[in-house]
Amino acid sequence: MTETLPTREQVTLSADFPVPETMKAWVLGDPDQLQQVEKVVPMPGKAEVLIRIDAIAICATDLEIIHYGTPALIEGGPPFNKNFTPGHEYMGTVAALGTGVDEFSIGDRVTVEIHAGCGQCKRCRQGMYTSCLNYGLNYGDVDKGHRANGFTTDGGFTEYAVNNINTVIRVPDDMSDEVATLVVTAGTSMYGLTELGGLVAGESVVVAGPGPIGLLAVAVAKSLGASPVILTGTRDARLEIGKALGADHTINVGNADVVAEVKSIVGQRGVDYVVECAGTEVAINDAIHMTNRGGKICFAAFPHDPATVDLPHVVKNNIYLYGIRGEGRSATHRAMAFMAEKRFDASLVHTHTFDLDDLPEALRYARERVEDAIKVVVKSGGVEASREV
Repeated sequence: MTETLPTREQVTLSADFPVPETMKAWVLGDPDQLQQVEKVVPMPGKAEVLIRIDAIAICATDLEIIHYGTPALIEGGPPFNKNFTPGHEYMGTVAALGTGVDEFSIGDRVTVEIHAGCGQCKRCRQGMYTSCLNYGLNYGDVDKGHRANGFTTDGGFTEYAVNNINTVIRVPDDMSDEVATLVVTAGTSMYGLTELGGLVAGESVVVAGPGPIGLLAVAVAKSLGASPVILTGTRDARLEIGKALGADHTINVGNADVVAEVKSIVGQRGVDYVVECAGTEVAINDAIHMTNRGGKICFAAFPHDPATVDLPHVVKNNIYLYGIRGEGRSATHRAMAFMAEKRFDASLVHTHTFDLDDLPEALRYARERVEDAIKVVVKSGGVEASREV
């Protein structure tokens, strides 16, 4: 595949933010094998900026990619042994501008969303760039197809990354680096609620699964006026965090019939919306059976295996099922607006911070939930890191 990469002579640089020729980068070899190497710092092209990565959060999807490969797609297949750098929930500082960029300035603190669509396919023209029909067809040639950093193009477990300006959001001065990395997570939750109808004021919402997306789904739903907001899960400590983020009720599914408990709160007709973040067959069917006629369910988790679900109940009760991918329809921008206004305290889901050189240990904390880790953040770009428990 032939490609023409931008050169330093074609971009806007600043002596105040010197950009090195090379950078540290973690690359994926075999499954679960990461190696730190030196890569050439990429230069931004038209409508792109170069970001010095100051912090990156570890997402459960990163763990999926590193172990299983999916949903990353590199050169038409799994991402293993292709010099691929994963990671996608990062923030940082604009360090260089591509041609034609005047929307941002060097030195701006920014956070990012993952996906920039190709802009040419049917889905992109509909604004559904996270469903770009050219997904995964552009590794090594970003002039063709969809860019999804950490999925189809190099991601953020490194020191610098190139982003399309449509994926870049300014970070308020009073927002910490760690909180700024969580905007993608909140944006995914926002996108789920957007697809379920957007305005949920006065509607009842169940969030199943108190992981990072589920916890911030509680916060976003409450900020949108949903009532009541019910969080279900198995870990009492996380359910307590859910209360702090706005849950009106919490249910430990290990101690109760969750469908009966939900209906005892909202009435026997069931709940209006369910945001399903657990991904298990049991949780999926519980979501179906707690939803009222004409209600809606958003599936935000990545199940490992096919599930047997009660489709007759879905059809007979006119229940709508939606699968979401990432943070589409500019939901990350809307999530940032909520976070900038301090509608909720996203820092409640951040539990640990590591240095970029300690990425394997940071991934272990996230994977094994060491010390009940929820959101683990890795600091880079020369920014001092300290572990927070």
